[in-house]
Amino acid sequence: MTHNRKRWLIAILIAALGAGGYFAWQRLGGDSLPSGFASGNGRIEAVEIDIATKTPGRIRDILVREGDLVTAGQALAQMDTVQLEAQYRQAQAQLRRATIGIETAKSLVTQREAEKKTATAVIAQRSAQYDAADRKLQRSEQLILTNAVSQQVLDDDRAAANGARAAVAASEAQLAGSEAAISAAKAQVVDAEAAVEAAKAAIESIKADLNDSTLRAPRDGRVQFRVAQPGEVLSAGGRVLNLVDLGDVYMTFFLPTAQAGRVAIGSEVRLVLDAAPQWVIPAKATFVASVAQFTPKTVETEEERQKLMFRVRAHISPELLRRNIEQVKTGLPGRAFVRLDSDAEWPAQLTENLVK
Repeated sequence: MTHNRKRWLIAILIAALGAGGYFAWQRLGGDSLPSGFASGNGRIEAVEIDIATKTPGRIRDILVREGDLVTAGQALAQMDTVQLEAQYRQAQAQLRRATIGIETAKSLVTQREAEKKTATAVIAQRSAQYDAADRKLQRSEQLILTNAVSQQVLDDDRAAANGARAAVAASEAQLAGSEAAISAAKAQVVDAEAAVEAAKAAIESIKADLNDSTLRAPRDGRVQFRVAQPGEVLSAGGRVLNLVDLGDVYMTFFLPTAQAGRVAIGSEVRLVLDAAPQWVIPAKATFVASVAQFTPKTVETEEERQKLMFRVRAHISPELLRRNIEQVKTGLPGRAFVRLDSDAEWPAQLTENLVK
């Protein structure tokens, strides 16, 4: 036997084995599926995450390419921050001005309190003068009865007493003005302190915007596609990238009423993908729809009720996904096999080459 003939025989044998495996799988997915199991066609899906801008702006750079694996917290894109940096400097200047305003307002309070003390002292002085003038007036009023003093002296003493009384009233008004000025100065202190807090809040807000200008991956995943390109101007919420969360991967498939009703949450599921039929992927049922998806116009007979199809979702273990993250892809079609009876034994075809 020649060397070329041997190669042809080996190739034919491999093809025959592959065809045999293929038809075995076809039979497994058909009527020959053992009792206690159900199967349905589906497609591998994953949670999608849009990486979007928080504030309007221009994209300065995109740091990843489509298909790249990224980790949580990794920088994916950078927005232009020239305007935000200018606003940050302006807010810092406003903070310094407001801080100075507090000291100025406190100095004014001190000045107004000193004026109040002066006004209090003046009142004491004016009150003493009024007391002296009033006593002198009383003596003059007694002496005028015996003509011991002239009418002119009495009139002068009365004018002096009235003037002293008016001086006391003026001093009291000045004291009230000083107290009002103190209240106004204290209000200016509060206003200046509020201005400081407002400036600090503005700085924190701008810092947050500066931090958000670096778009980061919220979790591990793969870049599915770019939505925008560097240089484009986006509005708030504008999408830049789309990620798929490779830690949250599942297959959605459909089962008829009789089988869907027997699927318990947590039931074991085995997935076989068209792209890699030699591998069996373990999963668990995590969702069974409560409403049928394919509903006829009328459901009046048992036969028609059996036509109702319910959506079932089977999740792949996150640990298994992490161990095989390079091979995880979404959109791949395949077939899901569900164990309806916990006592049923998995067929050999679904236990061999189980992905671990």
